[in-house]
Amino acid sequence: MQRRQIPMIHEQTFRNVSERGLTMDEVFARIRSFMLVDPRAAYQLMVGTDAQVHAGHTKFVTSVVVFRPGRGAWFCYRQIILPREIRSLQEKLSLETTFSQETASYFDESKRAELEDILLPYVYQGAELKLFIDIDAGTDAKRNRTSTLVAELVGRIEAMGLSARVKPEAIAASSISNRYTKTPYREKKSAVT
Repeated sequence: MQRRQIPMIHEQTFRNVSERGLTMDEVFARIRSFMLVDPRAAYQLMVGTDAQVHAGHTKFVTSVVVFRPGRGAWFCYRQIILPREIRSLQEKLSLETTFSQETASYFDESKRAELEDILLPYVYQGAELKLFIDIDAGTDAKRNRTSTLVAELVGRIEAMGLSARVKPEAIAASSISNRYTKTPYREKKSAVT
């Protein structure tokens, strides 16, 4: 029995339950709009990636989430399909972190300043923006085989000048992205005419 060939896919656009094909500029515009609704709030902007090994491929999902604790969130995600089963935990976590860094690099100093400007008039009323890259690894050696890799991965994020979070706080990776990695990649069948 021959195994089907899975193509390499590296999506550059994002989607969520109501939209598809969002560019990073459109994602940024959605985040801005979400924050403009309530500029007095505290926000967390999170990027996180999770991966799941399926037959013949590994599916990575990177999520971008703007979270207003206790008052809602907006998120989107993209998928990356590698046409091989990645069994090495170190390689899988390294790639997850790389894909998160790739997306988070869009939020450079000028983009962050643009978002912070929305909140600036209300900073003394509790408005704030924190940016995190969530890593799907934990520090508890008894519960997480990933604990030995945490220092290296956090160091990579901090070298970018960003803050890293690990389990259980890393909700963008361990909850949101995780949800969308569970289904294997299926090629869309073309219509027969």
